Amino acid sequence: MRGTDRRTGQLFSYINLEARVLADHPLRTIRVIADDALGALSQDFAALYSGMGPPSIAPEILLRAMLLQAF
Repeated sequence: MRGTDRRTGQLFSYINLEARVLADHPLRTIRVIADDALGALSQDFAALYSGMGPPSIAPEILLRAMLLQAF
């Protein structure tokens, strides 16, 4: 079963994580581009997963993490 792509920033910190990153930081631009691209692929990812079994880590999260490793 396909996992969800939801952000859990409040799970790890009481401070808003968005407030910790500068507004003009380059990763903010990369995040917007990556979110748009991965959002367009969401239906393709959903078609690859079965409806049975435990939920996986959402492929969007894994691909976003791999992209961040490059920067």
